[in-house]
Amino acid sequence: MNHWVKIATLPLIAALGSSCAVTGGSFKKVNVPPGETVIYVYRPYHYAASLLRPPVTCGEEMTRLGPGGYHVFLVPAGEKTQCSVQWTENLDQVEIDGARRVYYVREEFGWGLLSGHPRLNPVDADQAKSEIEQCCKQQPEPPG
Repeated sequence: MNHWVKIATLPLIAALGSSCAVTGGSFKKVNVPPGETVIYVYRPYHYAASLLRPPVTCGEEMTRLGPGGYHVFLVPAGEKTQCSVQWTENLDQVEIDGARRVYYVREEFGWGLLSGHPRLNPVDADQAKSEIEQCCKQQPEPPG
């Protein structure tokens, strides 16, 4: 193989081997503030659909998760909260009952005819902890 081809493909190989496509710090639990419910939404790293970043909304807050990213949503306890993700015509929603505790929701992608279809899947704490520890905190998007 040509020396220059090897050098040119090195960044691609490094990017594919990375387990975290977002640039924030590694996973850290937050303390549950009084009167709040914590919802961790995370997206395990997977190369498929890695370019898709559909908006994920919980309550009044929205983020776009990259592969290997997570985001912490704090919502008022005692109120049901709708979390949703939408890409093109596909909408998926999960209702959080609002008990003062920690919830974990995994963003996943299925495939439609022309593009990925995001889904939100509530996950029990034991399974989520092993998956979310591989994720990095999603940095806020710049305005505009």
